[in-house]
Amino acid sequence: MEAGIDLQSSAIEMLTGFGVPPGAAKAMWMPLPMTLMLAVATFGVLVSVWLERKISAAAQQRIGPEFAGPLGSLQPVADGLKLVFKEDVVPNQADPWLFTLGPIIVVIPVFLSYLVIPFGQHLVLTNVAIGAFFWIALSSVTPIGLLMSGYASNNKYALIGGLRAVAQSISYELPLALSVVAVVMMSNSLSTIDIVEQQSSYGILGWNLWRQPVGFIIFWIAAVAETERLPFDLPEAEEELVAGYQTEYAGMKFALFYLGSYVNLVLSALFFSIFYLGGWNFIVPIEWILDGLNLSADIAWVQVLTATLGIIMVLVKTYLLVFVTILLRWTTPRVRIDQLLDLGWKFLLPVSLVNLLLTAGLKLAFPFAFGG
Repeated sequence: MEAGIDLQSSAIEMLTGFGVPPGAAKAMWMPLPMTLMLAVATFGVLVSVWLERKISAAAQQRIGPEFAGPLGSLQPVADGLKLVFKEDVVPNQADPWLFTLGPIIVVIPVFLSYLVIPFGQHLVLTNVAIGAFFWIALSSVTPIGLLMSGYASNNKYALIGGLRAVAQSISYELPLALSVVAVVMMSNSLSTIDIVEQQSSYGILGWNLWRQPVGFIIFWIAAVAETERLPFDLPEAEEELVAGYQTEYAGMKFALFYLGSYVNLVLSALFFSIFYLGGWNFIVPIEWILDGLNLSADIAWVQVLTATLGIIMVLVKTYLLVFVTILLRWTTPRVRIDQLLDLGWKFLLPVSLVNLLLTAGLKLAFPFAFGG
């Protein structure tokens, strides 16, 4: 299956075309993806925080922020500035090195995962052949930072929160990874671009949503648990643990936890839309629309238009999922820690294993329908 052109290859080819040596072209390109990644992720956080405030206000029949900028759109910026300038307090009995490293280890893997997100057919920072595995591997690093933060705080509530975070993450990473493996098996590729391309044939009927309905539900539940959103926010449960592993944090270090939480929320929604909702694909294949309008896909303005609409489709699907996740927070009660672990180990894990084996069997029996 033919993958989309990634920005890295295109930029390096363009620079070498102007006479820049390949090594220098690669060195010139390296800072750009990191800057783009930070800009896109940070903007996504600002939008998500604003949505969180407005949706929660609507659910509780309140107005929400409306004075800081148009419709309160600058309120997240004000929150960020406040946290940046607040005093950075380190408890006397805390381990200063681990206390500082914890939030950093939590945030960095989440940001790096944006490198393999295809926002459009020809819009991906790095077309890694193992993009799906890359994300799963990076997401398994985050619990180390959470446990480190809880342990280094020298606070019993923080320690319990860190231990809960690790237990919850391990419990839900396994079914999430198995549901991703089922999608990878149907796509015959670990590349996120190939996974989207494999869903492009029949419009909405070709999306993995229909071929992986069980994996779809497992991934959704596990992703909500991984982002520690209600009803799965046991690591930070205010009623029990004050704020869990975040209890002793203030200022910029707390802001990193806050930032990482929302970046991870948008990231999970992006991967969900890529794996199950066709990514940049339309409900009707774009080729059918162009044929109906007697337009050629080789025309420059048509390519620009379809690429723009593809990016809009990815964002619409992503923020629809973010909307549902935020609504869940304000409409569902928190589960107990034993119920949380039972759901992961006793239900989702065996069901995800059966789903994987069933996918393998159907792939052999019906190769045309299941990506054989």
